[in-house]
Amino acid sequence: MAYPSIAVVGPTACGKTRRAVELALSLGGEIISADSRQVYRGMSIGTGKDLCEYGEIPYHLIDIADAGEKYNLHRYLRDFHKAYSDVLGRGLLPVICGGTGMYLENAIRGIRLPDVPENKALRKELEGKNLDELTAMLASMKALHNNTDTDTVKRAVRAIEIQKYYEDHPDESVQASADNARFLDCVVIGLDIPREVRRERITMRLRSRLEEGMADEIKSLLDRGIPAADLIYYGLEYKYVTLYVTGVLTYDEMFTQLETAIHQFAKRQMTWFRGMERRGIHIHWLPYDIPGPDLIRTVRQLIQDQ
Repeated sequence: MAYPSIAVVGPTACGKTRRAVELALSLGGEIISADSRQVYRGMSIGTGKDLCEYGEIPYHLIDIADAGEKYNLHRYLRDFHKAYSDVLGRGLLPVICGGTGMYLENAIRGIRLPDVPENKALRKELEGKNLDELTAMLASMKALHNNTDTDTVKRAVRAIEIQKYYEDHPDESVQASADNARFLDCVVIGLDIPREVRRERITMRLRSRLEEGMADEIKSLLDRGIPAADLIYYGLEYKYVTLYVTGVLTYDEMFTQLETAIHQFAKRQMTWFRGMERRGIHIHWLPYDIPGPDLIRTVRQLIQDQ
């Protein structure tokens, strides 16, 4: 086998998990999740873990952090490389599956990030600066390829903190550079779903998750003492359903705003995947509803040909 791993990517509601399971079953693999919220225990309905879909296939990087924690890219890459090496070491095929573009891209690029500690002196120095000032400061320190680091003051401060650490520790910064990282040997499969079909599936899935008890799941997290602000931090379902549960939104307001937010999220996912292609990661786009045997046959051929 020329390529020792596969990634299955695509926007929310395109059926990534089911297709990844099909591939893992047929090709002798285990699934490594690339979802920034499925890492949290007790957050199952809202994150769409759908654990029943895995059947006998082992999975990794799901339910590995407590709800309320702030899991991040550094922790993900550390955990990812450990899981990836473990699966390969047992002679199996890692099947990476998820829709968190930042996690996927950095994992596929082989990037490893040093553990950057909090710089209290620097944070004190940056107190009171607005987002524009922080963005300009960060731009002077590195090339900004997207606005992920600068969409909030908190993120911008952390990004500056990381860049300052790299400046002070050049040897460690080398491993965080895409120029020095080694791409994984990975066939990347994208599930192409028409926009209108995607929108219909998003709405149907949202209704289903609410009927399954997503509000009750969030109530149980609040009852365990997890602050509402921490759940809102996770965005999408956890933001809007928490606002509903705490009385800030009516049910209809919650549903309408959440549905819109998920549609916007799916568009951002596709923007990221197109960016991945421009940045050198080739994605083989296949129809989201391609029959299982055709999917397996196509992926086998891609593995052999490349």
